[in-house]
Amino acid sequence: MILIVAFAVFIAAMVTCIVTGHSIVLGLAAGFVTFIVAGYFKGFKVKDTLSMAWGSIRETFIVVEIWLMIGLLTGIWRASGTISFFVYYGVLMVRPPLFIILAFVMCCVLSYVLGTSFAVSGTLGVMLMALANSAGVDPLLTGGAIMSGIYFGDRCSPASSSAILVANITGTDLMTNVKKMFVTGALPVCITLIIYGVLSVRNPLNSVDDTIMSALSTEFNLTPATLIPVAFIVILPILRFDIRWAFVGGIVSSGVVAVICQDMSVMESIGYSIKGYTPDSQVLSSIIAGGGLIEMIESCIIVTIACSYSGIFSGTNLLGEIQQLLERMMSKSGKFMVTLLLSLVTCGIFCSQTIGVMLCNDLMRKPYERAGSDKYELAMDIENSAIMVCALFPWCIAASVPLTMLGVDARALLYAFLLYLVPLCYIFTKAHWYKNKSKPEE
Repeated sequence: MILIVAFAVFIAAMVTCIVTGHSIVLGLAAGFVTFIVAGYFKGFKVKDTLSMAWGSIRETFIVVEIWLMIGLLTGIWRASGTISFFVYYGVLMVRPPLFIILAFVMCCVLSYVLGTSFAVSGTLGVMLMALANSAGVDPLLTGGAIMSGIYFGDRCSPASSSAILVANITGTDLMTNVKKMFVTGALPVCITLIIYGVLSVRNPLNSVDDTIMSALSTEFNLTPATLIPVAFIVILPILRFDIRWAFVGGIVSSGVVAVICQDMSVMESIGYSIKGYTPDSQVLSSIIAGGGLIEMIESCIIVTIACSYSGIFSGTNLLGEIQQLLERMMSKSGKFMVTLLLSLVTCGIFCSQTIGVMLCNDLMRKPYERAGSDKYELAMDIENSAIMVCALFPWCIAASVPLTMLGVDARALLYAFLLYLVPLCYIFTKAHWYKNKSKPEE
């Protein structure tokens, strides 16, 4: 009964924040207090419950540190011309009969490099939508291809905050997870490419408005040197360097490129990395502007509070009854099906990818352990469920923000085939990947 009341208060607080437009930080804070009280009624002293929460929060410090670095990176990459280089030359590669499939592929590449769906949708995505609207291509189809592409990298890039979060909370190695995500994602990506290839031929690009292209070439010196920061993000993780060193290299080298190639002062480049970039051109203000460390602060607060729940739930066993129910469901439907269902429920209610991931891990960790599964299987199941399906709910942040940037409505999600195909293909292929107990690749 205590658990039901606690979750009812938590859900009510979250729904109130969403409906009224207030930050979900307030709802999470209310949930934190509610679960502390629930622990008290179960016989745990407040100071002991706070100690449990703090123990879990300390484990999130590395995630918060990396997220702040991502903020710095997205700001300085805008200022240095790195993102603009991808946008400019990516659009030059577009061929009329292949527009849709190239839009998908370009968004996949840029989202893998940046590790963020929002930055790609707000830059390359906006540019591609402008091309589609000016050339008679179905904007909903274009929006769907972009949504598929941006969540390719959001799921499997070593620079992705969601991939880093999953690795941290499940206690798994990030690069091992990335390898497994490429393997389990190969089939849905191939199917998606075929679908967009067929649709591209049926929806060719008729003409190109070069207004934005001219503005990009005027605003930035788009030399190959702007790609130097990308090398740090792509190569260092492959060489097994700590991802934090990759971000440091990407940030510092971007600052150097901004000073040398874009004629910025050192203080200007530092300011852009902290506050976000603001272009001189009004044409580019809705495309390149943004990023910065400040933009990530709220996300860091959200993940910190959400992670505190894990310590409370584990220490007080508040989720014991729910976990027993999930175990019974697992015996009938299988582990991934239950995780997928839980992802749909948590993401649909709380409208947040981060909260969905956290709750799936908190609720499914012990059932997976008791079923003899290792932590890598749980990490993959979360990556192939919560990370993807959250973007299918129009009211969730993962969908509403990119759709708003792209200027299309929720019908575009019908064409975001990769978001459907990743979990669907995994349902039928997981037995192959885990026919033997999964072992981490050291």
